[in-house]
Amino acid sequence: MSGHDGDLGARLKAVAAGWGRACADLILPPPMEAGRAGASLEADAWRQVAFLEAPVCDGCGAAFEFDGGMFAESRCAACLAKPYAFERARAACVYDDASRGLVLRFKHGDHQPLAPVFARWIHRSAAELIEAADAIAPIPLHPLRLLARRFNQAAEIARPLAVMAGRDYLADALVRARRTDSQGGKSGRGRRENVRGAFSVTSTGARRVRGRRILLIDDVLTTGATGEACAKALLEAGARAVDLAVVARVRTARQLPM
Repeated sequence: MSGHDGDLGARLKAVAAGWGRACADLILPPPMEAGRAGASLEADAWRQVAFLEAPVCDGCGAAFEFDGGMFAESRCAACLAKPYAFERARAACVYDDASRGLVLRFKHGDHQPLAPVFARWIHRSAAELIEAADAIAPIPLHPLRLLARRFNQAAEIARPLAVMAGRDYLADALVRARRTDSQGGKSGRGRRENVRGAFSVTSTGARRVRGRRILLIDDVLTTGATGEACAKALLEAGARAVDLAVVARVRTARQLPM
Protein backbone atom coordinates (compact mmCIF):
# COMPACT_ATOMS: atom_id res chain seq x y z
CA MET A 1 0.00 0.00 0.00
CA SER A 2 1.32 3.47 -0.90
CA GLY A 3 1.80 6.20 1.68
CA HIS A 4 -1.06 8.15 0.09
CA ASP A 5 -3.42 5.16 0.40
CA GLY A 6 -2.38 4.66 4.01
CA ASP A 7 -3.05 8.32 4.85
CA LEU A 8 -6.47 8.15 3.18
CA GLY A 9 -7.37 4.99 5.08
CA ALA A 10 -6.35 6.57 8.38
CA ARG A 11 -8.45 9.66 7.65
CA LEU A 12 -11.50 7.53 6.76
CA LYS A 13 -11.10 5.57 9.98
CA ALA A 14 -10.87 8.80 11.97
CA VAL A 15 -14.04 10.16 10.34
CA ALA A 16 -15.90 6.89 10.99
CA ALA A 17 -14.78 6.89 14.61
CA GLY A 18 -15.94 10.50 15.01
CA TRP A 19 -19.38 9.68 13.65
CA GLY A 20 -19.60 6.68 15.95
CA ARG A 21 -18.78 8.79 19.00
CA ALA A 22 -21.29 11.45 17.95
CA CYS A 23 -24.07 8.88 17.58
CA ALA A 24 -23.26 7.31 20.94
CA ASP A 25 -23.21 10.72 22.63
CA LEU A 26 -26.80 11.33 21.56
CA ILE A 27 -27.86 8.57 23.96
CA LEU A 28 -24.99 8.01 26.38
CA PRO A 29 -22.96 10.75 28.05
CA PRO A 30 -19.35 11.17 26.97
CA PRO A 31 -16.74 11.32 29.73
CA MET A 32 -16.51 14.87 31.06
CA GLU A 33 -13.29 16.79 31.19
CA ALA A 34 -11.46 16.50 34.47
CA GLY A 35 -12.19 19.52 36.62
CA ARG A 36 -15.46 20.41 34.87
CA ALA A 37 -18.09 21.12 37.57
CA GLY A 38 -15.46 19.98 40.05
CA ALA A 39 -15.43 16.32 39.01
CA SER A 40 -15.15 14.03 36.02
CA LEU A 41 -17.61 11.41 34.87
CA GLU A 42 -15.73 8.26 33.94
CA ALA A 43 -16.97 6.08 31.11
CA ASP A 44 -17.46 3.13 33.49
CA ALA A 45 -20.02 5.16 35.43
CA TRP A 46 -22.53 4.91 32.59
CA ARG A 47 -21.43 1.68 30.91
CA GLN A 48 -22.82 -0.18 33.92
CA VAL A 49 -26.23 1.55 33.81
CA ALA A 50 -29.09 -0.91 33.10
CA PHE A 51 -31.12 0.89 30.46
CA LEU A 52 -34.74 -0.23 30.17
CA GLU A 53 -35.83 -1.63 26.82
CA ALA A 54 -39.15 -3.03 25.61
CA PRO A 55 -41.14 -4.86 26.76
CA VAL A 56 -42.11 -2.68 29.74
CA CYS A 57 -45.42 -2.15 31.51
CA ASP A 58 -47.29 0.67 29.79
CA GLY A 59 -48.72 1.83 33.11
CA CYS A 60 -45.70 1.98 35.43
CA GLY A 61 -42.69 1.46 33.15
CA ALA A 62 -41.37 -1.63 34.95
CA ALA A 63 -39.60 -4.19 32.78
CA PHE A 64 -41.40 -7.42 32.00
CA GLU A 65 -39.31 -10.53 32.60
CA PHE A 66 -40.00 -11.79 29.09
CA ASP A 67 -41.80 -10.76 25.91
CA GLY A 68 -45.21 -12.44 25.90
CA GLY A 69 -45.78 -11.78 22.22
CA MET A 70 -48.62 -10.03 20.43
CA PHE A 71 -51.31 -11.40 22.76
CA ALA A 72 -49.61 -10.42 26.02
CA GLU A 73 -51.04 -7.73 28.28
CA SER A 74 -49.41 -4.33 27.91
CA ARG A 75 -49.66 -3.69 31.68
CA CYS A 76 -48.58 -5.54 34.78
CA ALA A 77 -51.20 -7.14 37.04
CA ALA A 78 -51.13 -4.26 39.55
CA CYS A 79 -51.62 -1.61 36.86
CA LEU A 80 -54.53 -3.60 35.45
CA ALA A 81 -56.11 -3.96 38.89
CA LYS A 82 -55.54 -0.38 40.06
CA PRO A 83 -54.25 2.06 37.42
CA TYR A 84 -52.36 5.16 38.45
CA ALA A 85 -53.89 8.61 37.93
CA PHE A 86 -51.22 9.17 35.28
CA GLU A 87 -51.99 7.17 32.18
CA ARG A 88 -48.55 5.88 31.20
CA ALA A 89 -45.02 5.89 32.58
CA ARG A 90 -41.53 5.34 31.20
CA ALA A 91 -38.08 5.24 32.80
CA ALA A 92 -34.72 5.44 31.06
CA CYS A 93 -32.95 2.99 33.36
CA VAL A 94 -33.15 0.87 36.49
CA TYR A 95 -32.43 2.63 39.79
CA ASP A 96 -29.62 0.48 41.16
CA ASP A 97 -26.03 0.80 42.38
CA ALA A 98 -24.83 1.92 38.94
CA SER A 99 -27.41 4.68 38.33
CA ARG A 100 -27.90 5.75 41.95
CA GLY A 101 -24.51 7.45 42.14
CA LEU A 102 -25.20 9.47 38.99
CA VAL A 103 -28.68 10.52 40.14
CA LEU A 104 -27.52 11.50 43.63
CA ARG A 105 -24.49 13.34 42.26
CA PHE A 106 -26.88 15.40 40.15
CA LYS A 107 -29.59 15.79 42.81
CA HIS A 108 -27.47 16.56 45.86
CA GLY A 109 -24.02 17.22 44.42
CA ASP A 110 -25.08 20.06 42.13
CA HIS A 111 -23.53 18.27 39.14
CA GLN A 112 -25.42 20.28 36.50
CA PRO A 113 -23.76 18.81 33.35
CA LEU A 114 -25.81 15.66 33.97
CA ALA A 115 -29.12 17.47 33.31
CA PRO A 116 -28.93 17.43 29.48
CA VAL A 117 -27.58 13.88 29.62
CA PHE A 118 -30.65 12.74 31.55
CA ALA A 119 -32.87 14.72 29.17
CA ARG A 120 -31.42 12.76 26.24
CA TRP A 121 -32.01 9.48 28.06
CA ILE A 122 -35.67 10.33 28.62
CA HIS A 123 -36.02 11.61 25.05
CA ARG A 124 -35.10 8.12 23.91
CA SER A 125 -36.97 6.00 26.47
CA ALA A 126 -40.20 8.04 26.48
CA ALA A 127 -40.31 8.88 22.77
CA GLU A 128 -43.93 7.79 22.31
CA LEU A 129 -45.06 9.73 25.39
CA ILE A 130 -43.26 12.84 24.17
CA GLU A 131 -44.83 12.46 20.73
CA ALA A 132 -48.31 12.45 22.29
CA ALA A 133 -47.64 15.29 24.75
CA ASP A 134 -48.80 18.88 24.26
CA ALA A 135 -46.59 20.21 27.07
CA ILE A 136 -43.88 19.11 29.50
CA ALA A 137 -43.90 19.99 33.21
CA PRO A 138 -41.47 19.19 36.05
CA ILE A 139 -42.61 17.84 39.39
CA PRO A 140 -42.12 20.90 41.62
CA LEU A 141 -40.23 21.43 44.86
CA HIS A 142 -41.60 23.40 47.81
CA PRO A 143 -40.11 26.93 47.82
CA LEU A 144 -38.24 26.29 51.08
CA ARG A 145 -36.66 23.10 49.73
CA LEU A 146 -35.86 24.88 46.47
CA LEU A 147 -34.13 27.61 48.47
CA ALA A 148 -32.06 25.02 50.36
CA ARG A 149 -31.16 22.94 47.30
CA ARG A 150 -30.85 25.95 44.94
CA PHE A 151 -32.37 24.13 41.96
CA ASN A 152 -35.18 21.73 41.09
CA GLN A 153 -33.61 18.64 39.56
CA ALA A 154 -36.80 17.74 37.67
CA ALA A 155 -36.95 21.22 36.12
CA GLU A 156 -33.30 21.06 35.06
CA ILE A 157 -34.12 17.88 33.09
CA ALA A 158 -37.54 18.96 31.80
CA ARG A 159 -36.35 22.29 30.37
CA PRO A 160 -33.80 20.94 27.85
CA LEU A 161 -36.11 18.02 27.11
CA ALA A 162 -38.91 20.42 26.11
CA VAL A 163 -36.51 22.30 23.83
CA MET A 164 -35.24 19.03 22.34
CA ALA A 165 -38.79 17.78 21.74
CA GLY A 166 -40.26 21.09 20.58
CA ARG A 167 -42.92 21.03 23.30
CA ASP A 168 -44.36 23.79 25.47
CA TYR A 169 -42.53 23.98 28.82
CA LEU A 170 -44.72 24.64 31.85
CA ALA A 171 -42.25 25.83 34.45
CA ASP A 172 -44.66 27.04 37.15
CA ALA A 173 -48.10 25.72 36.23
CA LEU A 174 -47.87 23.03 38.92
CA VAL A 175 -46.72 24.01 42.41
CA ARG A 176 -46.07 22.21 45.68
CA ALA A 177 -48.46 24.08 47.96
CA ARG A 178 -47.60 22.16 51.11
CA ARG A 179 -44.15 21.25 52.40
CA THR A 180 -43.83 17.50 52.84
CA ASP A 181 -41.39 15.23 54.62
CA SER A 182 -38.84 13.30 52.60
CA GLN A 183 -40.34 10.23 50.95
CA GLY A 184 -37.25 8.17 51.86
CA GLY A 185 -37.90 5.30 54.23
CA LYS A 186 -41.70 5.49 53.96
CA SER A 187 -43.96 2.65 52.88
CA GLY A 188 -46.12 2.94 49.80
CA ARG A 189 -49.10 3.98 51.90
CA GLY A 190 -46.94 6.40 53.90
CA ARG A 191 -45.68 8.00 50.71
CA ARG A 192 -49.22 8.47 49.38
CA GLU A 193 -50.37 10.05 52.63
CA ASN A 194 -47.30 12.28 52.74
CA VAL A 195 -48.08 13.90 49.36
CA ARG A 196 -51.87 13.81 49.49
CA GLY A 197 -53.11 17.28 48.55
CA ALA A 198 -49.58 18.65 48.43
CA PHE A 199 -49.76 19.85 44.82
CA SER A 200 -51.97 22.36 43.07
CA VAL A 201 -52.22 24.16 39.75
CA THR A 202 -52.06 27.95 39.68
CA SER A 203 -54.86 29.96 38.04
CA THR A 204 -52.48 30.90 35.24
CA GLY A 205 -51.32 27.31 34.98
CA ALA A 206 -54.90 26.05 34.71
CA ARG A 207 -55.33 27.96 31.47
CA ARG A 208 -52.19 26.34 30.09
CA VAL A 209 -53.06 22.75 31.04
CA ARG A 210 -56.80 22.72 30.26
CA GLY A 211 -57.61 20.24 27.51
CA ARG A 212 -53.96 19.31 27.00
CA ARG A 213 -51.93 16.13 27.49
CA ILE A 214 -49.14 16.83 29.99
CA LEU A 215 -45.89 14.89 30.37
CA LEU A 216 -44.57 15.07 33.94
CA ILE A 217 -40.81 14.76 34.50
CA ASP A 218 -39.02 13.55 37.64
CA ASP A 219 -35.71 11.92 38.52
CA VAL A 220 -36.73 8.65 40.22
CA LEU A 221 -39.92 6.55 40.35
CA THR A 222 -40.30 4.36 43.44
CA THR A 223 -43.95 3.82 44.35
CA GLY A 224 -45.37 6.45 41.99
CA ALA A 225 -47.04 8.34 44.86
CA THR A 226 -45.59 11.75 43.97
CA GLY A 227 -46.30 11.39 40.26
CA GLU A 228 -49.85 10.30 41.00
CA ALA A 229 -50.49 13.24 43.35
CA CYS A 230 -49.25 15.64 40.67
CA ALA A 231 -51.32 13.91 37.98
CA LYS A 232 -54.47 14.24 40.10
CA ALA A 233 -53.89 17.98 40.54
CA LEU A 234 -53.40 18.44 36.78
CA LEU A 235 -56.47 16.38 35.91
CA GLU A 236 -58.60 18.32 38.41
CA ALA A 237 -57.39 21.51 36.72
CA GLY A 238 -58.69 20.25 33.38
CA ALA A 239 -55.75 18.43 31.78
CA ARG A 240 -56.94 15.91 29.18
CA ALA A 241 -54.42 13.29 30.31
CA VAL A 242 -51.11 13.01 32.16
CA ASP A 243 -48.10 10.76 31.52
CA LEU A 244 -44.90 10.41 33.57
CA ALA A 245 -41.27 10.01 32.48
CA VAL A 246 -38.31 9.62 34.82
CA VAL A 247 -34.59 9.03 34.64
CA ALA A 248 -34.69 5.84 36.74
CA ARG A 249 -37.17 3.56 38.44
CA VAL A 250 -36.81 0.78 40.97
CA ARG A 251 -36.45 -2.62 39.33
CA THR A 252 -39.49 -4.33 40.84
CA ALA A 253 -42.95 -3.89 39.37
CA ARG A 254 -45.89 -2.76 41.49
CA GLN A 255 -47.44 -5.16 43.94
CA LEU A 256 -51.12 -6.05 43.67
CA PRO A 257 -53.15 -3.76 45.97
CA MET A 258 -54.29 -5.38 49.20
